[in-house]
Amino acid sequence: MEKKNIDWANIGFGYQDTDKRFVSNYKNGAWDEGTLTSDNTVTISECACVLQYAQTCFEGLKAYTTEDGHIVCFRPDLNASRMKDSCLRLEMPVFPEDRFVQAVKDVVLANEAYVPPYGSGATLYIRPYMFGSNAVIGVKPADEYQFRIFTTPVGPYFKGGAKPLTIKISDFDRAAPHGTGDIKAGLNYAMSLHAIVTAHNEGYAENMYLDAATRTKVEETGGANFLFITKDGKVVTPKSNSILPSITRRSLMVVAKDYLGLEVEEREVYVEELKDFAECGLCGTAAVISPVGKIVDHGKEIVLPSGMDEMGPTIKKLYDTLTGIQMGRIEAPDGWIEVIK
Repeated sequence: MEKKNIDWANIGFGYQDTDKRFVSNYKNGAWDEGTLTSDNTVTISECACVLQYAQTCFEGLKAYTTEDGHIVCFRPDLNASRMKDSCLRLEMPVFPEDRFVQAVKDVVLANEAYVPPYGSGATLYIRPYMFGSNAVIGVKPADEYQFRIFTTPVGPYFKGGAKPLTIKISDFDRAAPHGTGDIKAGLNYAMSLHAIVTAHNEGYAENMYLDAATRTKVEETGGANFLFITKDGKVVTPKSNSILPSITRRSLMVVAKDYLGLEVEEREVYVEELKDFAECGLCGTAAVISPVGKIVDHGKEIVLPSGMDEMGPTIKKLYDTLTGIQMGRIEAPDGWIEVIK
């Protein structure tokens, strides 16, 4: 199929309408069979549960063109599983995991002309989401829901290379113990908006959130998990029941151990340890790994030995290996790559 006439290297990381999206409705206790539609609008009651009580969750993944010309997705089964967990926590009906993966494949194939070519640095971003759609005025779960998937081509997350970020330890709490920090609920991101705007106004790229109970342990940023490299080369990631289980982070830990032969550890990470790490990165779907060069703790600067000029050596190896797997340059573990075409 002929690709759309898009300047792939300069489209940026934002929304652009594509031809088709997938829609399925839940009513009377069951999901309908769903359909692909060209209509990019959503019509719901002014009293819809999503508008009144924020009953909504979402996922994010990408489709790529590999080196040999295939269109693939990276581990969509884990997105389906994570959305199931989000739905159960928010008292929403689960969209069946096998149907989730098939809908992702169908909507990508329907928008094949928007999947960027190999080597462009761009990808097709995929956003599955679900919300309570019927009118609810009392505080309770909705009775009807809509599950949708749209796609949008996005450019490289970093233009001109991944320069290390300067981040700050936030005075805001991201999630409470036994709250919703471990699911991908829209409300988690709503509460992070003031904190990230505040950080940007103060000249920082992101926030480092601490655990709400003791404020002594590292959790995550507003939209990415942390990954640290010790001075003896061990890969460490924070452990907490209020951290979102990043698919990218979980994949990087496998890459570190099985592809690079590194020791990996998931454990509680304390603020007082930050000065002792050699490298730090933020991992997520958008950029895979964003290197961190400096962490500011209420005026006290912690400059990582990896510096402010480029990715640290271990994080770069992790980045190159995982992106090589995603783009088909390196053989993937079984089940990681879903071939669409």
